Amino acid sequence: MLSTELKATIQGAYSRFLEAKGLKPRYGQRLMIAEIAKVLGAVAQDDEGRRLGEPAVVAVEAGTGTGKTVAYSLAAIPVAKAAGKRLVIATATVALQEQIVHKDLPDLLSNAGLSFSYALAKGRGRYLCLSKLDSLLQEGQAQTATAQLFEDEGFSIDVDEASLKLFNSMIEKLAGNQWDGDRDSWPVALEDKEWAQVTTDHSQCTNRHCPNFQQCAFFKAREGMGKVDVIVTNHDMVLADLALGGGAVLPDPRDTLYVFDEGHHLPDKAIGHFAHYTRLRSTADWLEQTARNLTKLLAQHPLPGDLGKLVEQVPELARELKGQQQFMYGACEQLADFHAGEDMEGRERPRHRFAAGLVPEHLRDMGLELKKGFGRLTDLFTRLAELLKEGMDGEKNIGIASHQAEEWYPLFGSLLARSQGNWELWTAFTVEDPQDAPPMARWLTLVEAGNLHDIEVNASPILAAEMLRRTLWNVAYGALVTSATLTALNRFDRFRMRSGIPYDSVTAVVPSPFHHADAGVLRVPDLGADPRNAPAHTAAIVRALPALVEGSRGTLVLFSSRRQMQDVFDGLDRDFRKQVLIQGNLSKQETLNKHKARVDDGASSVLFGLASFAEGVDLPGAYCEHVVIAKIPFAVPDDPVEAALAEWIEARGGNPFMEIAVPDASLRLIQACGRLLRTEQDRGTITLLDRRVVTQRYGKAILATLPPFRQEIG
Repeated sequence: MLSTELKATIQGAYSRFLEAKGLKPRYGQRLMIAEIAKVLGAVAQDDEGRRLGEPAVVAVEAGTGTGKTVAYSLAAIPVAKAAGKRLVIATATVALQEQIVHKDLPDLLSNAGLSFSYALAKGRGRYLCLSKLDSLLQEGQAQTATAQLFEDEGFSIDVDEASLKLFNSMIEKLAGNQWDGDRDSWPVALEDKEWAQVTTDHSQCTNRHCPNFQQCAFFKAREGMGKVDVIVTNHDMVLADLALGGGAVLPDPRDTLYVFDEGHHLPDKAIGHFAHYTRLRSTADWLEQTARNLTKLLAQHPLPGDLGKLVEQVPELARELKGQQQFMYGACEQLADFHAGEDMEGRERPRHRFAAGLVPEHLRDMGLELKKGFGRLTDLFTRLAELLKEGMDGEKNIGIASHQAEEWYPLFGSLLARSQGNWELWTAFTVEDPQDAPPMARWLTLVEAGNLHDIEVNASPILAAEMLRRTLWNVAYGALVTSATLTALNRFDRFRMRSGIPYDSVTAVVPSPFHHADAGVLRVPDLGADPRNAPAHTAAIVRALPALVEGSRGTLVLFSSRRQMQDVFDGLDRDFRKQVLIQGNLSKQETLNKHKARVDDGASSVLFGLASFAEGVDLPGAYCEHVVIAKIPFAVPDDPVEAALAEWIEARGGNPFMEIAVPDASLRLIQACGRLLRTEQDRGTITLLDRRVVTQRYGKAILATLPPFRQEIG
């Protein structure tokens, strides 16, 4: 039970915060604070401070405008401090992390009367590697002959004039203490290709052996989170830590109170964390290149002792594996019947899916041989990396100088990571699925590789529930999951199935402060075309759209298919097309910036977007006065993970359409509707061009779960 003292602390902090900010209490925010405090503040401890009893998990759906961050921080920070635990706040996006660290937590420190320290924990890939930058700036490319042997691993990169200018600017800003090496604090957005040249990963990092270790942006940031009360991070980092057993990077889960903001992403993030893939042709080329590079290396550096013996074994094994890769490519090419299709972002993905995750026996046998071979290769690279570590330490004479070991370590670390990734893929591709558990989804994807095609082999879990139960919910001191969209069809069943939260977890829905009925209208006009007939539906949208959006300054039109989005754009009058910005022509941020600039200049602007524009896009006021939704956003029918999940549910006697497709579509539609009202002052219209919400029984169930706008059904 929540103690009187803790209750008073939380209530006092909330009152002080509201008074200092001149705000009135929000009903939904108060309810959220109470639910979190009631569950997480009542956890019983044993003599060692560990949780007693069942997992303490609470899931709260809180609509846009509730003030979720303030609510969970005001409740969870006092609870964590009183219990002697650390609070880890994990988000799905960098944007929310930045907001929490730079705006919300400082605001609470200033105004709520609470005393706490906090730090931001991001992955190594968000930080500059000073050693890489130094190498790039020496004559425009990595300077060592050894590194040039491994140019395919990214260690020898020709730097063009624009990149050289950027890298020099980075050095200058670092030297002048105008930048901390964090990608997200660089004054302008950096392209992935540019950033990849100057960052690193754990497999290549020499840690304290690096000459730039004392100035390392990543380790400086990591030091800062050693003793703080609140750590702000992302879902991926939490999942990576849990995969290592917990407590490797972040605090021990048993001593941690977790908050998962944007929590509806957590199950998919967890699936992605344990999904594996490899490309057969490019991996065969990599194996040949590795064999050639190491043969050259041995010719240049005769290596004594264990180091030489280990390196000598790699070329022969790599070439043997290359042959097996080529045989596998031929077998997959012969067997696969690639069906064209789109993913949720509209990218073309010709795939061949193995029904129920069952791989033909001859393919599985070949996969087992590849697993065995990559196991041996991974073992060789692991032992080489360990030897090089010993050489860097100077503890053991391995036949090369410590500076040479330091130079070679990132190269062999990179080779180890790639080899291990292949071993993990073939393990997942060939493992026998337990009888009662959900199977792995397994499929092949045809991808372009320069002028040639390649075949990508994929294996992915279809549900992350059991993994999250075992490593997170059952272990953590306590956890809160929150989002504006956790329920589907007004129930938590979908989230429970996908996330594995305990069935007796406390769940709550708290209301948004928005007055939807006054602020907006939901229209369902009759276009006279069934969305299941794509050509007729597209033609109807082309005819109706200009009149529909007339009078709105900013309009967002959301499609479930890139093909339909492009066909609608192509079918519109040329003059109308001038006010349309279509997703994919520019980066997402550039597209949004251009849209805002047009509206700021008094012009009308229409955004055409896909799934990523239906969530996490913040266009308040005039930037979005009208949201047009082409049709109910059912999942792409050929998504291999969803298809395998549907098969599994059907095999168990369930109805995948009603248990998966409809709840998922309901959730996506609510997210799309959430683009309209971003502040309490916003007003506007949502137009859904799909009459199945009034003609089909499942559609009426979906319609009933949408925000309570005034409805105008045509």
